[in-house]
Amino acid sequence: MMSKEDIANWFRGLQDRICRGLEELDGTGQFHEDLWQRPAGGGGRSRVIEGSVIEKGGVNYSAVHGPMPERIQKALGLPPSDFFATGVSIVLHPKSPMVPIIHMNVRYFETQSRSGTESTWWFGGGIDLTPHYIVVEDARRFHQRLKAVCDKHHPAWYPRFKKWADDYFFLKHRNETRGVGGIFFDRMNESEGKSKSEIFDFAKDVGEAFVPAWSEQVNAGLQRPFGPRELEWQALRRSRYAEFNLLWDKGTRFGLDTGGRTESILMSMPPMAKWRYNYSPEAGSQEAETLAMLRKGVEWL
Repeated sequence: MMSKEDIANWFRGLQDRICRGLEELDGTGQFHEDLWQRPAGGGGRSRVIEGSVIEKGGVNYSAVHGPMPERIQKALGLPPSDFFATGVSIVLHPKSPMVPIIHMNVRYFETQSRSGTESTWWFGGGIDLTPHYIVVEDARRFHQRLKAVCDKHHPAWYPRFKKWADDYFFLKHRNETRGVGGIFFDRMNESEGKSKSEIFDFAKDVGEAFVPAWSEQVNAGLQRPFGPRELEWQALRRSRYAEFNLLWDKGTRFGLDTGGRTESILMSMPPMAKWRYNYSPEAGSQEAETLAMLRKGVEWL
């Protein structure tokens, strides 16, 4: 029978494989690792890279446990419980504004009531792309890869999880999507009509798709020249990324609410960003074209 330790060990191995793949892709950068312990239970490995392609990137693994914070317990409608959570979380900020930011998270969560009468488990995760400049062909290629992963497990999952990503990765205060989306899924358990091992297999395939999916984006983007104008726009778009993670991202809030390591939680923040008051790009510019496509419901396929 698959245990929570088995799941945590697989996620730890995924972190290793992704880090090796990204070091090879970057060519010069190497990951630096921090091992950390959570006082209330568990810990993790935070790895950060700064290289020739990746200006700042993090690949984090954690496996934490302990009493469920009362605020989260109430939000989930659970009795007093203990929890276990493990997974891998990634954010990569490239040097070139012609290469997109990418994020992925795959995770497992379970609870056990202190009375011993109630238990829950589920998998969740997502992967999304945030181009500074949207290139439709690149967005289509990214979504095609994700659709292939989903279709392997259930034909209805790609449209369902694509819409979920559109809704989740949305800056309500700006009325903009964070980027071109991807897929997002949460609380996946036996209610899906699949076994625990089958849902875990899906989470595995999402995780293993990360390096190939971003490699395609990097190889395309590095062929495109850029200058000061594009770097200025990159800094402005990075500020939107920071706003989303600080205001709307549930993972950030969960990490802080459960006493996680602040440096690891805020690893997703860009190395440099810029805010300009009431800024609007010039009509007809590439920047304006990108803004026009940052909306829900775009069918990239």
